[in-house]
Amino acid sequence: MNATGKIILASPRGFCAGVRRALNAVEQVLARQGAPIYVFHEIVHNDYVVHSLRERGVVFVDDLADVPDGVTLVFSAHGVGREIEEAAAARGLKVIDATCPLVKKIHHSARTSQAQGHDVVLIGHRGHPEITGTCGQLDRPPYIVENTADAAALPPLNRPVWLSQTTLCADEIAPVIAALEQRFPDIEAGGGICYATRNRQQAIRALCGVCDFILVIGSPKSSNSKRLLEIAARSGVHAQLINNPLEIDLKALPRGGCIGVTAAASAPEILVEETVHCLKLLGWNDCEELKTADENVNFSPPVS
Repeated sequence: MNATGKIILASPRGFCAGVRRALNAVEQVLARQGAPIYVFHEIVHNDYVVHSLRERGVVFVDDLADVPDGVTLVFSAHGVGREIEEAAAARGLKVIDATCPLVKKIHHSARTSQAQGHDVVLIGHRGHPEITGTCGQLDRPPYIVENTADAAALPPLNRPVWLSQTTLCADEIAPVIAALEQRFPDIEAGGGICYATRNRQQAIRALCGVCDFILVIGSPKSSNSKRLLEIAARSGVHAQLINNPLEIDLKALPRGGCIGVTAAASAPEILVEETVHCLKLLGWNDCEELKTADENVNFSPPVS
């Protein structure tokens, strides 16, 4: 391909503060005590990150039975339920809780609401680790709602409160919230989409206004990655979700014009750099950044 055109990089893009905090926690344990260390669930949903850590002796598990006695166990950024927390404590495992503080905030809001007599409605994807972890923090199962049909099928609720998975799309949940508010006029909002998810969604909307094609760097397992791809599709801009530049569909690329590049909150900057290098080899020589927000969020490291 001998294309001409410009690469436009979304900003903000890539790692959010919660992801950086979780990965730094793993790095600190590796530096302090070496491998192996164990992580409950993938630390973040990104194949490059997970593969890189596996090569360095990090073991990812989905069952505490797979964790030997006496080792350090890190909880992933997605969070876990109380049953997992209590079982790890009962076994005397040294736990480092790398749950994103904004997910922890959802946990606290859900527990507080339920303790005050509210019925909790969680907007999110069944089976996603974040939703599973939030459910596991509660004494009574919450009502999980994925769409407007789920909202319509809810039974009568007592002083309901809705909360959402932090990695959803505002456009996606707006009709669900509207349906809940129509069904339950007294429903309260308890917390939802995080700053980083909103910022990256705003950034890809800006790319859609100036680009002919967009590459979204992220994993198909990642909720926030898939939401970025969906925003491009709704905006009428062709886009492809890639784990790395080797997955770029060359036949889908335009012959010229602007190609946008963004990265989901769990995708490292090295993959952006490799993607830009690949595009430059294909003829997109100019590269500039399109900034839509400043991000200066940092979280304290988890207690070890």
